[in-house]
Amino acid sequence: MRVRAPKCAAAAEPGSFVHIRCDETLPMRRPLSIMRAGDDWIEVLYKTLGYGLQLLSRKTPGESVSVLGPIGQPFRTDPERPNTVLIGGGVGIPPMVFVADRLRQDKDSWRPLAILGSEIPFPFDLVASRLATPWLDAATSSTMPLLESWGVPTRLATLAGYPGCFDGYVTDLAEQWLKTLSTDELAQTIIFACGPTPMLKAVADLAARYELPCQVSLEEFMACAVGGCAGCAVKINTPDGETMQRVCVDGPVFDAATVAW
Repeated sequence: MRVRAPKCAAAAEPGSFVHIRCDETLPMRRPLSIMRAGDDWIEVLYKTLGYGLQLLSRKTPGESVSVLGPIGQPFRTDPERPNTVLIGGGVGIPPMVFVADRLRQDKDSWRPLAILGSEIPFPFDLVASRLATPWLDAATSSTMPLLESWGVPTRLATLAGYPGCFDGYVTDLAEQWLKTLSTDELAQTIIFACGPTPMLKAVADLAARYELPCQVSLEEFMACAVGGCAGCAVKINTPDGETMQRVCVDGPVFDAATVAW
């Protein structure tokens, strides 16, 4: 869904999200990750689950929706680590697309690689990639058309047997690539991830094994999304000990090494 929201678009960064009122009859908003942002618009990608999102999906061009945002702390790139691995699972795919969109605008500075996973049909058509990935067998060729058009190497992982997809977890696919890197190349690599908690923990473990910095965007149920209710608080390890931090405003992006998994 594309929403005209000039102020939100101007301030949006990869990893931030919006709190949308799906319908005027519903008091509770829904947090949705921003997938892209233009001069005066933002795009969100969501799965139609629950009554609220069903109502949102019935909106037609020209109708208005109430949008609060952008909210949250974004992903932070590191100029010393241009090899940026983007790992997205399920509804965690949109933030990775947003990161890729920003990185591809400066191709001389960044070398993104996207690895996306889903156990239900992907929310886009699968096409065979023409971008070289010599570390993979030719059968693993399916990709996301939008990222392909941007020149961002992308591969898909699933256990559902979709054609052209890697048969396994996103972390298995990512590790295949990491194993091909030299010590110097690993020193230039960082991982960004968003998806369900078990996936993020597996990504954090993978990053730790390869001694790579890793930022994860956590998924939690939210009520207010502005830090007032603390209903989305998670345990984070700090130098002063374990603390509770709010995913909505202190996150959703955290250093994976600090999350109390």
